[in-house]
Amino acid sequence: MSTPIPAGGMAMDASHSRSSAGYDVHNSGTNGRCAEKEIYQYDAPWPVYAIDWCKAPTDREGFRLAVGSLIEEQTNKLQVVTRTDLSLKDEGERYNLYGNQQNPDFITLAEADTYYPITKVLWEPRKSSRHSDILVSSSDVLRIWELSDNPAYARYDNNIGRRRGVEHQQLLRQSELVNTKQRDFCAPLTSFDWSEVDPSLIVTASIDTTCTIWNIETRQAKTQLIAHDRDVYDVAFMHGTADIFASAGADGSVRLFDLRSLEHSTILYEALPATSNSSSPFASAISDGSRPLLRLQFNKLQPDLLATFHMDSDSVQILDIRFPSIPVTELTRSHQSSVNCCSWSPSHPALICTGGDDAQVLVWDINSTQPAHRSQRTNIVQSPSLRYVADSEVKSLSWNQNLPMWIGIGFGRTIQTLRV
Repeated sequence: MSTPIPAGGMAMDASHSRSSAGYDVHNSGTNGRCAEKEIYQYDAPWPVYAIDWCKAPTDREGFRLAVGSLIEEQTNKLQVVTRTDLSLKDEGERYNLYGNQQNPDFITLAEADTYYPITKVLWEPRKSSRHSDILVSSSDVLRIWELSDNPAYARYDNNIGRRRGVEHQQLLRQSELVNTKQRDFCAPLTSFDWSEVDPSLIVTASIDTTCTIWNIETRQAKTQLIAHDRDVYDVAFMHGTADIFASAGADGSVRLFDLRSLEHSTILYEALPATSNSSSPFASAISDGSRPLLRLQFNKLQPDLLATFHMDSDSVQILDIRFPSIPVTELTRSHQSSVNCCSWSPSHPALICTGGDDAQVLVWDINSTQPAHRSQRTNIVQSPSLRYVADSEVKSLSWNQNLPMWIGIGFGRTIQTLRV
């Protein structure tokens, strides 16, 4: 059984706790430099929600985070931040930084204004040969951003308040994608996913019950379909294919679609109707008696598996598309309040991370199940392998795909990166 380690990294038990107050002086790196921290923290000037790691394979580029604000006003913010030490070009300056505890862990590389709270942000799935990066965010519409070097800081390297050698960049809005059939009213986008197999394809989910497939190279909608009976809350491409995606929504179902045959869909999972004791008044109002499903994500290494969870639920269901209708595994009885987010490990097919309103971040091994009863087809996992307790409700998390020892979490105005 794992033990909460509120002041350190994620650990199996107290004997494995790690200090977040500074660098591990007992594990020095090359040239006498100290090792990395177990926790890095960024304190944003506004509440945070959407976060995503850059997909670049190097430490210097791969530790960049896109952060979207959750401000209850029209104007919101999109930032790109990175570790302060990794932002420095000069090795000498990096070395000196380790001994100065006054420096913040993160520095802002770029910031842009956007409209309405950002429901999701993603970096391009594969870094191209160009010098700039592409990001996409969703809120009222789908926005495409380009992150490039800022020539102003290249010319004025010695500005007061700017650290020498730090690479500052600029976020430029390239375009906004709006379905031409809906220009009079844009139904808000709840989520989207970007195909790793065909990076020209993005699928969006909306409260108007539809999913839309976009070609972001042509900036045109390829097709739009009515995916659910009520609001669609999340959508995800199956890993390893550009044709198959799944969606989840307020009607309490997970549906599987194939772009080669959109006339039909498969209902992978449909929740039982909510009882008066198991559903909040808000959930009942938006779902018409169903138990809404908020999020879903395919396993990156076992593409037949996907994770989802209900609104106001402390459990996570693991589905196998080869065996529809019944979850193959359920993660339960460790979160003490509602689950808000989940993310599969990019390097271990059985590991998944969850975060919730109880401020806990839990890493589960879905293979460590309790033996199912003969009459029960769902395996139960009750004890997580790793546990971390944040300062408040965890609203978002992202497992770094190319640096899999790092998990990013968002709560309140804070982003923390945890070494696993």
